[in-house]
Amino acid sequence: MAATATMAHTARKRPAPDGAAGAGPLRRCVATGAVESKDGLVRCVVGPDGTVVPDVAERLPGRGLWIVARRDIVAGAAAGKGFARTARQAVRLPQEDGAGLADRIESQLAQRCIDLVGFARRAGQAVCGQDRVREWLRQGRCGRGAVVLVAADGADDGVEKLARLAGHAAPEAARVTVLEAAELGRAFGRDRVVHAAVAPGRLADEIVREALRLGGFRARPQDDKK
Repeated sequence: MAATATMAHTARKRPAPDGAAGAGPLRRCVATGAVESKDGLVRCVVGPDGTVVPDVAERLPGRGLWIVARRDIVAGAAAGKGFARTARQAVRLPQEDGAGLADRIESQLAQRCIDLVGFARRAGQAVCGQDRVREWLRQGRCGRGAVVLVAADGADDGVEKLARLAGHAAPEAARVTVLEAAELGRAFGRDRVVHAAVAPGRLADEIVREALRLGGFRARPQDDKK
């Protein structure tokens, strides 16, 4: 699936945009060996059958195997036996090349983003549609801590116009372009949504965190502040 990522990713450092939550507890990546905030990592565990299982919600029992949220690094860990070394046991991957695990992580992260936007909608903290988002921007409801979401597959002219408006009216808001229109639509109970916004608060912070992680598993990553 081709999509624009929220922010460029590196193995060593993952800067957070305005509105993102502060750095969380530190964990060591099984692939790079780097110690980083777990906000930029994905937790996996070894299931009863020895299969590595992604746990993006960080709720499954067992020892956490943490890895930087990037498709290439997940694949590299599988090829380099990084999971087995950290788990200190033989493990199985969904596919031998690690692509299956990366796909599962991407799917879980995308669903978390959709669920969080849906929670914000039901709480009255999110709107969709270019006109509603423009209204929020002009009313100043998208300041520091807010999130402006633009579908990765939206029409270029509409995306650019809203990006310019957001940059002018809400320069401190985080801009997320990692979800596609059909995915945003699911959050709002519609077929497609190209433009949306989430008011500042805990849900907005969590959306930014999950979008940053999801960006590492989607093609053509770029900086969301671009």
